[in-house]
Amino acid sequence: MLKINKKVEYALMALKFMSDKAHSRQHRNEASGLVCDQITLTSAREICDEFNTPFDTTAKVMQLMNNHEILKSVKGIKGGYSLNKDLSEITYMNLVRLIEGKEVGRVCVTTKGTCELFGKCNIVTPIELLNRKLNLFLETLSLADLLQGADFNPQHNHTNSHLHSQEKSL
Repeated sequence: MLKINKKVEYALMALKFMSDKAHSRQHRNEASGLVCDQITLTSAREICDEFNTPFDTTAKVMQLMNNHEILKSVKGIKGGYSLNKDLSEITYMNLVRLIEGKEVGRVCVTTKGTCELFGKCNIVTPIELLNRKLNLFLETLSLADLLQGADFNPQHNHTNSHLHSQEKSL
């Protein structure tokens, strides 16, 4: 099972909320015929209030995304964050690396070292293959596809041919 770090969850929650908020505002403006260049801002407090996430962690995650130019901040009492990049330009693995600050490792190796069953385990090869395939998929999965509920069925996914060509090289 894929484990998702809480900080990554908070980042995904904030990005989806901000994307939905900006999209909703754009549709309201189009329906009313108004042209609006005003940026839709979201504060860390607004995210925390909406999803009951801890303020310090949520704020740090949003600052981290700002430092990596996924978000853009506006200072001041009416300030906040806005999306600075299109979510289709960022993959899930890009976000994980940015938030966790490390490369995703091997399955049988943890912070405590290699699994004690490694030498005798009969599923090391299948599990490592599964891990490589999952990581390959997550390298191609854009945040836009993930957060907008795209169909991940490989038979319908536009990245399917790319995945198959890279799988063969594994």
